[in-house]
Amino acid sequence: MKPLVCTYCEGNDIKIVVVNKENNKLKVYRIATADVPVSTLNVEEGIGGVNLESDDTSLLGIEKDAGAIERNMYESSITGIKQSLYGLNLNKHLFIPALTEPAVYYHVFEGAKQPKASKLNQLIIEDIRETKNIVVEKESLDYVELSDRSLLSVFIPGEVACINLINSLARLNDRRNYKIPTAKSAEISLAYYVAKRKKFFPDDYSLIVYIGKEYSKLIFLHGRKLKHLGATLDIGTVNLHTYDVYFSKILLEMENGGITSLDNIIVCGEDDSENIILSFYGTFPEANVSRLEFDDLDLSLIEDEIKNSFSTFCIPIAVATDYYDTLSQEHKGIRLLPKSVREEQKFFQFSWHGYAMLPLLFAAAFFITYQILQNTREINRMNTEIEELTRLQIQNQEILTQIAGLETRINSFDQTQAILDSATAGTEVLRKIVEHISDFCGQRQNFWITKIARGEGDLVAVEGYSLSKNVMTEFAYSFESATLNSVTYEMLRDKNAYKFNITFNLSNFPKKE
Repeated sequence: MKPLVCTYCEGNDIKIVVVNKENNKLKVYRIATADVPVSTLNVEEGIGGVNLESDDTSLLGIEKDAGAIERNMYESSITGIKQSLYGLNLNKHLFIPALTEPAVYYHVFEGAKQPKASKLNQLIIEDIRETKNIVVEKESLDYVELSDRSLLSVFIPGEVACINLINSLARLNDRRNYKIPTAKSAEISLAYYVAKRKKFFPDDYSLIVYIGKEYSKLIFLHGRKLKHLGATLDIGTVNLHTYDVYFSKILLEMENGGITSLDNIIVCGEDDSENIILSFYGTFPEANVSRLEFDDLDLSLIEDEIKNSFSTFCIPIAVATDYYDTLSQEHKGIRLLPKSVREEQKFFQFSWHGYAMLPLLFAAAFFITYQILQNTREINRMNTEIEELTRLQIQNQEILTQIAGLETRINSFDQTQAILDSATAGTEVLRKIVEHISDFCGQRQNFWITKIARGEGDLVAVEGYSLSKNVMTEFAYSFESATLNSVTYEMLRDKNAYKFNITFNLSNFPKKE
């Protein structure tokens, strides 16, 4: 289960308990108290709970200063609460405010009960409007059954100071708000907790006396059911001078609730000392007077000196027990939450026409999603085609490269053919020239050819060595129109030799006889 931060706002006094249910037992992690000026909880920022439209200009500055002082006190108190809860991840906690008068009103409904809860709620709302002239939202109303079978309805008439306190704490921690699943009635939750802790007989009349700092509560039980809620008493530990004032108020509320005697009195709150218990013993000698014990809680994380006065936090503990038992369906408790608070906590804050647009938004989202899927499918198909065409282009490029090579070979065929034809045409002449030179050199031992080269056109150049000028001249005359271009004298090994260069034309060979 999620841990709870239970807050109880009683006048200027704020009590906070952080608790969680572990191993079927409530464990208290943190407690805190603060004094918050109540006038600053229900006003706009900067006003400070005073009327600045007064015609008395002499008091205007004083009122502004008082408002500023209250605002500073409020901010200081919220900061103190933040420091008391330091180290806790409040985003994962649930905040349960415990409400009392004037944050909630009570109304006894004695009309005929309806089998349908919605119909019964509507009857109670109409009864409140007729008797108290107050218009109540259905989300801000709930009820419990009293011991005489009548219904005690609880409703929130307007803005709730305790919820504003939680929102201020959230803004101080840079959050828009904290999760508030419901709000509880302080008196009804305390009555349930006491009835669960104490074993009353079915015919017993019991009184729960809660003493606060500024106010006190009188809650009457018949057996284990709520019998009567007394009016809130404007007395507490800060303004109580004698306990006798309680006794007259108790007798008055007993008369209003039709209670003749008291069998049990349970004292809790700021003062559960022996003095007040002995005072109740003296006034109601037949009643069993006791204080509220908390041996069902795990208080291992709480300091010992606070454990002795833990009854101060009995209402936040009662609210936590009420909430957890309601979740486990052991008990049907009060569940209140103003519509404005419920709307603020929604992730999407829509009015009625906003909700009317939801089908259109869903249809638009479906259409856009469908179009995206269609386009994605078309893109995938086109990507496949592009890959196929790219592969085909690469293959065609390879074929074109092969064709270009073949075209080059075809284009050079004519030139090759001409070369081959010309080479073929002069092959017979060259053969005869080689035979002629070979025969000439074979017959003479002092004549050598080193190079035969074909020049431009049909011109042939022959280079070689000769040991005799006559042989060289004879070789030149063996060709038609041969030209002796150069003769040089060089040493050939250990002999003197003549190096010559002779050119002749193929068309003049062989030499005509």
